Amino acid sequence: MTDRLSTAFAKPHAAFVAFITAGDGDTAANLDALARGGADVIELGMPFTDPMADGPAIQNANLRSLGAGTTTADVLRMATDFRERHPDIPLVLMGYANPMIRRGPEWFADQCASAGIDGVICVDIPPEEDEALGPALRGRGIAPIRLATPTTDAARLPRVLEGSEGFVYYVSVAGITGKQQAAVDSIEANVARIKQSTDLPVAVGFGVRTPEQAADIAKVADGVVVGSAFVDLVGEFGKYAPKRLEELTSAMVGAIRSARERQET
Repeated sequence: MTDRLSTAFAKPHAAFVAFITAGDGDTAANLDALARGGADVIELGMPFTDPMADGPAIQNANLRSLGAGTTTADVLRMATDFRERHPDIPLVLMGYANPMIRRGPEWFADQCASAGIDGVICVDIPPEEDEALGPALRGRGIAPIRLATPTTDAARLPRVLEGSEGFVYYVSVAGITGKQQAAVDSIEANVARIKQSTDLPVAVGFGVRTPEQAADIAKVADGVVVGSAFVDLVGEFGKYAPKRLEELTSAMVGAIRSARERQET
């Protein structure tokens, strides 16, 4: 399954990684819109009652989803259906430990494998507690994707990278999603520092909202992650969101690809 992730990051441009929350609006239509827009990787958020790393946009999306009655089984069904429609686009689940391990890590890993999930980002299981989920995922060919931050120093970075697969998600700001963006110089320096210690691609997220910001990051990273901007569109436009999601995805992808092309000329 991680072959899809490898392929996504082997393209001659930075990968565009798009995030939406499962169960917030018409998830199938929203996922299809991201695919039509050209997303290289899609992250599907698992709704949780206390999304501590997320800003207001994604917090509200979680509340809307949970208010609609979305369960873990629903999320896995959405993933399964997506995989049937889109056999080649990598799909990553992102969320928190409780929904992932409450029935046991083996159960969750088995369900992810059956659904065609390529990777899992668990925000609140630190590398020191890898045994809680990592071995089960790796045993089923699913990439445990770790987070590095501006405060991940040289002493801790090896622990973060150990056992990480798929790609490294560099959180560009010390804070919650969607609120601020780090300077490109700072991002470039930290991405270079991480890449000195791993062969994994490094994708940068948190605070990226516009095609112009995505293009700047694409010049210094292997991937660009955008979440809150998409979630805001779902919250604002509801059943009419897919058209807006496709348009924004297309704009992001176009900016990223032209940024890399300009670098090479």
